[in-house]
Amino acid sequence: MRTPAEVTIVEVGPRDGLQNERQPVPLAAKRALIEALDAAGVPRMEVGAFVSPKWVPQMADTAALVGELPRLRARASVLVPNAKGLEAALASAVPEIVVFAAATETFSKKNINCSVTEATARLTEVIGEAKRHGRTVRVDISCATHCPYEGPVAPGTVAQLSESLMAAGSNELALCDTIGKATPNNVRDVIEATAVGVPRAELAWHGHDTYGQALVNALAALECDVTVIDSAVAGLGGCPFAPGAAGNLATEDLVYLLDGLGVRTGIDLGALAAAGAQITELLGREPAGRVARALGRH
Repeated sequence: MRTPAEVTIVEVGPRDGLQNERQPVPLAAKRALIEALDAAGVPRMEVGAFVSPKWVPQMADTAALVGELPRLRARASVLVPNAKGLEAALASAVPEIVVFAAATETFSKKNINCSVTEATARLTEVIGEAKRHGRTVRVDISCATHCPYEGPVAPGTVAQLSESLMAAGSNELALCDTIGKATPNNVRDVIEATAVGVPRAELAWHGHDTYGQALVNALAALECDVTVIDSAVAGLGGCPFAPGAAGNLATEDLVYLLDGLGVRTGIDLGALAAAGAQITELLGREPAGRVARALGRH
């Protein structure tokens, strides 16, 4: 089995992991989670989102959160949906901006209330503005393999959208299995199609664990020479606009796998699991990942 010497894990727990929580998570708890993940050695981290509090109330305190964060070793990023969100992000010191587009018309309209073509035009402007302000930009492509409304998504459709958004000036593009329905063949198909127009070094993989495939799908991405993988501590997550989507790939499970394969991540598994235990205790439930549960029993 071919594996890389090193993998960059993008920790999305503080944003994608918490955004679907119904009960408000205190700002102090979010800060404590971010600091604990940073201390564990996470190299990159989504810390929040400048989105409408009407639609994603859990992210309403992002401006306050990023304003009081200490200097992190991890490269921090924030999600923005549009020019208004970018304006708020640019008022902060966060170095990386994440924008997103959906691969299907129905998901795009339900998520951001516009067509894929309209979204692409808007994001092209947002990406250009972020780059003019010296920020690194990442694009997330939702529903890269399956859509909760339209079913399986053709890899060629994803590839075309990806190439267009990367041409706008993005530094990285993440292919996202938003509803966690992909299997390794789906992962390989969409990566190979997208890699025709986007260098593999600029691709990332983001998977949810709805059908229990997130870890093997991450391994399939690695075998396709994609070395940036998203995950969330304790398997936190879900999507307000994707009915039935479970949490993200658990970071503890991913680190345990990569440690066993001799792949460097720079993350301390024990410290990572402790961070996950702290936030899940606050949320009143067990971690979703298998490794965190196993470590908690020993």
